[in-house]
Amino acid sequence: MTSWAGRTAADIAAAVREKDVTPRQVVAEHLARIERLDGRIGAFRAVRAEAALAEADEVGARADLAGLPLAGVPVAVKDNLAVRGESHRNGSAATPDEPAAEDHVTVARLRAAGAVVVGLTNVPELCVFGTTEGVHGTARNPWDPARTAGGSSGGSAAAVAAGLVPLALGNDGMGSLRIPAANCGLVTLKAGHGVVPAGIGNGDWFGMSENGPLATTVGDLRLMLAVLADTGFPGRAEQKPLRIAVALRSPLAGVSVSRPYAAAVREAAGALAGAGHRVRRAEPPYPLSLGVTSLRHWTAGTAVDAEGLDPALLARRTRVHAAVGRRFVRSVRSGDQRERLRARLTPFLTEHDVLLTPALARRSPEAAPWHERGWLRNILANTAYSPFTPPWNLTGWPAMSVPFGTLPSGAPCAVQLVARPGREADLLALAEELETLRPWARTAPLPDAADGV
Repeated sequence: MTSWAGRTAADIAAAVREKDVTPRQVVAEHLARIERLDGRIGAFRAVRAEAALAEADEVGARADLAGLPLAGVPVAVKDNLAVRGESHRNGSAATPDEPAAEDHVTVARLRAAGAVVVGLTNVPELCVFGTTEGVHGTARNPWDPARTAGGSSGGSAAAVAAGLVPLALGNDGMGSLRIPAANCGLVTLKAGHGVVPAGIGNGDWFGMSENGPLATTVGDLRLMLAVLADTGFPGRAEQKPLRIAVALRSPLAGVSVSRPYAAAVREAAGALAGAGHRVRRAEPPYPLSLGVTSLRHWTAGTAVDAEGLDPALLARRTRVHAAVGRRFVRSVRSGDQRERLRARLTPFLTEHDVLLTPALARRSPEAAPWHERGWLRNILANTAYSPFTPPWNLTGWPAMSVPFGTLPSGAPCAVQLVARPGREADLLALAEELETLRPWARTAPLPDAADGV
């Protein structure tokens, strides 16, 4: 019998459209895998078993089944986006446990395309940190369960990497798609501002947060991105070589890059140069103030999202983060700091088509109760391993995490690709080249058993 868990979304949708398998069969198999394995991984805050099966039957009965791009594909949704009939707790005990009346626009687009939402995934409280743990559970990296899946879309990434779903929806305000994708061996794209509808929290962290897909292949990423953006992302029309800048220096002063991540960048650069691209070493002119700018925006976004919530029900690290950010809300809202950063970096990404950097500086922290630890300890842990993602939320420019190479533990390594607005096609094309040059494993080799971690 064909196993559908671990297959690509493109394969599943094609089989459903051809009526080689029903949506119910596909969804039931994934739900069974979730039941067997998620106790070890902690990807889901809530699983919609009965509702998902009923919705799978509805998809199978649709008159337009043959034209649905995601026909019968099980998807997971990050628990800060509304799914009709389900609460979205945003990783907190302080948020209301009330069902949403309507789907978020991105969820509605997925369902219109034939996808079936099987559950809502774990996040750190208010999606603040780059590790995922809290009152609703801890999301572990399926490749290395002693380590965090990352955050804040950690549950979504863990679900895809464990083969619990082929696709998941997340979002990225300071790297929250790219960080867990890099940890878990997935490909993701934080598109440029406005490409995919946002509507995240109380103002999208001043326009820095973007919704986006997590997938195991660039083909699946392109497929889901087209649905979310309601527009196609065809391959790059022009075949001339791209000008690629290779940078290894951390954007944040004082943060070093570990050897595996530096090696991954050098190897990816060599592969792309061998493919005919014009590759050279060039460091972006990051300002020394970037760390302070990032901290102000990061904390101010949390301050706004925490408004109206009972502080007594928030974790201590979240309360401190919001308290620090309240003093910065007015200055951050003006957008002046972000505009100055864009002006500083624009000439560099005009001279170069794409920037290639490490996705992370080092492997992810241990899977531990970080929500019970102090604020400063969390800040230092997050910035030490993920300094490369925040600049591109501040600018609003597209950025990808792409698996490339492995860590000494055997877990995946990754690189980051960045471009100016409107050049998502270039990033996707380069990611496809890297996927071809160095194919990556689609899912973690988890034993199919319910053993505890």
